Amino acid sequence: MLSYRHAFHAGNHADVLKHAVLVHCLHYLGSKEKPFLALDTHAGAGLYRLDAKEANKTAEYRDGIARLWQQTDVPAALHDYLAAVAACNPPGQRTRYPGSPWLMHHLARANDPLRFCELHSTDLALLRRTFDSAGRRVRLEQADGFEAMKAALPPPSRRGLVLIDPSYEVKTDYARVVAALRDALRRFATGTYLVWLPFLPSVESRALPERLRKLPAEWLYAALSVRGPGSGPGMSGSAMFVVNPPWTLKAALEELLPWLTEVLRQGDGARWELLSSPDNA
Repeated sequence: MLSYRHAFHAGNHADVLKHAVLVHCLHYLGSKEKPFLALDTHAGAGLYRLDAKEANKTAEYRDGIARLWQQTDVPAALHDYLAAVAACNPPGQRTRYPGSPWLMHHLARANDPLRFCELHSTDLALLRRTFDSAGRRVRLEQADGFEAMKAALPPPSRRGLVLIDPSYEVKTDYARVVAALRDALRRFATGTYLVWLPFLPSVESRALPERLRKLPAEWLYAALSVRGPGSGPGMSGSAMFVVNPPWTLKAALEELLPWLTEVLRQGDGARWELLSSPDNA
């Protein structure tokens, strides 16, 4: 249950999509004066070294963030994301990749509370080291992120963003994602929820997008496949399902997804898809 470690996958094509969407949403929430809660249900280590043995065992970042670094025609929708990635590196270097907690801390304001949950003891220790001097506004917990959502929502400010991104190594995660989001909407209907979905050959993975679309909320569904399904090991792509998305996100994704599809493609069948709920069309 606790075998997954994101250090082996940091900066891959799924991270590029997930973090580009996350950065856009954080910038939007930060554009208004009232504070907001940022909660990461499966935080990982918070910051990753691309020159470490874990990252180079799979070298997935070479077909992810490293491809973006080689481009000169990057669309405006990616500028904030790439600026945040650059900010976590020493000047002139590209040896680090920020996890979602690092991005949240980097883009949130001093009065925005942050809550990061991680069950893996090794990654939790690294997470604590990353935020050792971050102050009291950062709350780190060795906790089940799905359960933490119940205690954290609604936040006192009635503004918040929740990132739900389990590894899905445990099949029950698929059902738990749907149940946790349904419960969260009852507690805090106006929150912004970002759900990451992997494209895997399992029945549960294929069924998850449709299950999420049936929830009573406005949503955007942004999918990026780097190759056709079944054409290689691991994920053929991933998607972000965003509940109560910023009104600016759809236009940004319309610019971003076609470009990413071409830059990150790994074979035939690379494609993108952008869907929205009827109320958000």
